Amino acid sequence: MPHTYSSLIIHAIFSTKDRRPLLTTTIKEELFAYMGGIIGRLKGQSLLVNGPKEHVHLLFVLPATLSLSEMMEKVKANSSKWASERWPAIGFAWQIGYAGFSVSPSKIEEVRNYILNQEAHHRKLTYEEEVAALLKRHGVKFDKDNL
Repeated sequence: MPHTYSSLIIHAIFSTKDRRPLLTTTIKEELFAYMGGIIGRLKGQSLLVNGPKEHVHLLFVLPATLSLSEMMEKVKANSSKWASERWPAIGFAWQIGYAGFSVSPSKIEEVRNYILNQEAHHRKLTYEEEVAALLKRHGVKFDKDNL
């Protein structure tokens, strides 16, 4: 086969460094759009970027030319650099790690709705509780002390 084809839909989540509540309404609007643009420039397809004040959820199609770790490294590094230059006074940075999950095409709308309703989810759950629940749901072993 002379061409490469793939359908790799990813839901990724990561927080600001030290879970600082830096993602104000103004910052979110600009930063989330910028992050979607990074994904597009890397030949992926951004389906949704959203989150509350201290973390972000990405739903995107991963291009066949990049691994998930490469995509996350590029999105996080480029968006962090851009945000630091755009708002130098806040000391913007992302946490080191991330969680990433594959999404079945039949579940895209369900995951989109979940990501769109982050404010409501976080009236009941902390970031750590949310990540632990996602990891459990996807059968990923984890250390509760390192969320």
